[in-house]
Order: sequence, then C-alpha cells, then structure tokens
Amino acid sequence: MANTVVTSDDLMKPNGPFSQAILVPPSKSLLFISGMTPRNKEGEVVGIGNMEAQTRQVMTNMASVVKEAGGTLADIVRIDVYVTDVDNAGPVHAVRREFFKDHSPTSTLVEVSGFFSPEYLIEITAVAAL
Repeated sequence: MANTVVTSDDLMKPNGPFSQAILVPPSKSLLFISGMTPRNKEGEVVGIGNMEAQTRQVMTNMASVVKEAGGTLADIVRIDVYVTDVDNAGPVHAVRREFFKDHSPTSTLVEVSGFFSPEYLIEITAVAAL
C-alpha cells in the first residue's frame, strides 16, 4: 500500500518543496534518521561556508542511510531542516528539489544559533516509511 499525500483546500498551497501531510499505511515500518550533517565518509566537513554544497552532502548522507535500510529517498515522509541562517533557504530548497524529484516530504525549517561543529550550516533529521 502506498503513502498518500493529504492536502487541504482550506490551507494555502505550500510555498516550498514540502507536502502538508502524508498518510502512511500501518503495514509499513518507520525508519527514524538522526541528524545528517555535511561530513563525508572520511569525517571531513564538505563545503565550508557553502550552503548548497553542504545541503547536497547532507542529502547524499541521508540517501545512503535509507538505502542501507532497504529504501530510497522516495520513502522519506518527514524531514526537519535546521539552518544557521534562514536567508539561505533558497539553496536548501533547490537542492532538496534535486533529490526529491517526484515527491515532497512533510517538512519544517528552523533557524538555530549554532551546531556541534561551527563549520556546519545545516543539519537534517528524517523519517522514512519503508
């Protein structure tokens, strides 16, 4: 059974790459993904000072975790995006559209004062329904 995007005509259309809600059937397992950061496999921070590069690394890391669990990015139903500057949302949304081509998970974007590593500009947590 497939996930179902739920959209209410009583709400404005989303102004970014996200769905209002997604209904997951009870037959699926949920995968809770910890905050993905812009570190590569070697532990190096990718794209220092570059939101687009860091977002791309975060999304690549997320795709790797979902793949390891037997899914794809199409199985992601929820993401929480944390950034140090919401004025950088444009590059974040552009990269998200590259990775989430055929669907848009539910999403929240929050500005934070900082991360564990001061070089991070972004961190994303997620939930996948497999």
